[in-house]
Amino acid sequence: MSGVIPALGLIMFGAVFLLLPFGFPVGFTLMGTAMLFALIGHFAGAFDLMLLTALPQRLLGLMENDLLQAIPLFVYLGVIMQRTTLAAELLEAMSGLFGKHAGGLSISTVILGALLAPTTGAVGASVLTLGLLALPAMLNAGYERSLACGVVCSAGTLGTVLPPSIILIVLADLMRGANAEAQIMRGEDVHGALIIKDI
Repeated sequence: MSGVIPALGLIMFGAVFLLLPFGFPVGFTLMGTAMLFALIGHFAGAFDLMLLTALPQRLLGLMENDLLQAIPLFVYLGVIMQRTTLAAELLEAMSGLFGKHAGGLSISTVILGALLAPTTGAVGASVLTLGLLALPAMLNAGYERSLACGVVCSAGTLGTVLPPSIILIVLADLMRGANAEAQIMRGEDVHGALIIKDI
């Protein structure tokens, strides 16, 4: 029995990567794979299907978390910035502002990355947006390909470090929970829990 669970976990991990290229939405692929392997694990005697009844309470607990409610709003704002011409117009305006300086377009790209980073919160979305907007403009302006790609990549990774990014929001919530759990284990009162603003 102890060898069945790790084997199922590895097969499940591989199945996700085999199913993702078929073009189904990622959320449905992950959920469908999990449900399929829950059934396989049940028939193999390694999983109790009654554990799935805890999912609604877990989802309600996540939806009642005030901090995590900000994540869909950040994602929505990032999609708005990508789908509309706001980011392109912002880059064009800033490149006109810094255009007379050496490296003005790269400075504009980094500033645009700093503005896009908290709204998208994901490195991939920021790099994709900056790559579509700023990379052709920098290459047309005579920038070396390696320098232009480096500026886009470095500006895109600002999404993980500039608050209030999605990753920092999730990390702050986990740190708050870990701090409260550590206080309980030490026998202290939890009323002095961490405040997200302080984190």
